[in-house]
Amino acid sequence: MRTDRRPGPSTRVRVHEVVDADGGPSVRRHEDRLATEEPLEIRLEWPGEAPRRVAVTMRTPGHDFELATGFLHGEGVLRSADDLRKVAYCTDVTLSPEQEFNVVTVELARPPRRPLAERYAGLSAASSACGVCGTESIDDVLALTGLTGSGRWADLAVPSDVLLRVPDRLRAEQRVFDSTGGLHAAGLFDEQGEPFVVREDIGRHNAVDKVVGARVLAGASPAAPVLGVSGRIGFEIVQKAVVADVGVVAAVGAPSSLAVDLAVRAGLCTAGFVKAGRFVLYSEPERVAVASPHGVG
Repeated sequence: MRTDRRPGPSTRVRVHEVVDADGGPSVRRHEDRLATEEPLEIRLEWPGEAPRRVAVTMRTPGHDFELATGFLHGEGVLRSADDLRKVAYCTDVTLSPEQEFNVVTVELARPPRRPLAERYAGLSAASSACGVCGTESIDDVLALTGLTGSGRWADLAVPSDVLLRVPDRLRAEQRVFDSTGGLHAAGLFDEQGEPFVVREDIGRHNAVDKVVGARVLAGASPAAPVLGVSGRIGFEIVQKAVVADVGVVAAVGAPSSLAVDLAVRAGLCTAGFVKAGRFVLYSEPERVAVASPHGVG
């Protein structure tokens, strides 16, 4: 398989930059970079079953095997590396050169632990799972995890100053963002704010899948004290955090109402607007140790 056709995380373009100055607008022509966005088709096979398409998502190329693995983990299809036999780019001879690195086949060592959600059935090559990567109801997620609140993090108390550093630690790892300004990031962190793994993607939910998949493929549990994400906390982010068994989700943006509802029922701490020395706790506030005489009311 040739690797020179593999799409990179950024793409070169020629641009006209217009700057309004005191003497009037001026135009500067130069090369710039855009975050690459291409579809990734995820196929699934297991003993006795031929590969079948289960999802298509728009993503930034790179860490594709992690993305496919993390997506299937979040849907309950697999739990650990023990469930995997192989993850590889598809070698189907009918694929065009442009498709060659946009199709990943995940081969399971056993049948799926859970059927994929019905909405993924019949996906066309042009469709996208972007933004709907979680199961559609809170009850479905809780049934998927078998949890009504994890006991793993019962004694977790992340220092508030550690939580406030998470966005900066994420930003420090966003190398493609530096050149494009167009990517989200997600990272799994320990209680001291040290990252286990950080990944970038044009979709924040894809970035979460990539960090979860990275841990699973490394033979490690994706469970972590903190999941940091850029942008907002949507339902699908909380779903993936619950399934991965995360203690705290920290984001620079706000959560949605459904995301908080799920977090409350699953026992997950959600912290929004984590920036500039401030954050807001929406659920499980005791998971964060606030270094203040006022504490958390």
